[in-house]
Amino acid sequence: MKHAIQGCYIIEQQENIMLVDVQGAFDEETAERYHEDIQQLTEKMSGSAWGSLVTFRGNGLITPDAESQLRETTQHRQQNGMIAIAVVILNSSNADIQQMQFQRIYQDCELQFHVFTDSENASNWLNDFVEQESSFHSA
Repeated sequence: MKHAIQGCYIIEQQENIMLVDVQGAFDEETAERYHEDIQQLTEKMSGSAWGSLVTFRGNGLITPDAESQLRETTQHRQQNGMIAIAVVILNSSNADIQQMQFQRIYQDCELQFHVFTDSENASNWLNDFVEQESSFHSA
């Protein structure tokens, strides 16, 4: 019997921010589906600088294969204008491990990121960062 508990996610756009809400384990199958789904929205957002706010709910961890896929997904988003990611980890007893996983992915991609424990601070940081970078590059 197979008892894999796959993660689920919601992806949406609010102006120049891609919102991602994830719950559960992030295995390779989930990461592949996520990559396909996120490509469509990423291409719509390309053309200007934008950021991503990822909320990760619960104790789910990222498998090594999924971590590799998420690096590719992150690189694709960077190639299409993403300049920063704010990660919010909620209701997790594995927050320290999850934070290390995100650090590996985003540092490997040389991407500006910050990990938060609440959505409001994450959103404020991300909006400020994207706004500053956008105005810096248009000046």
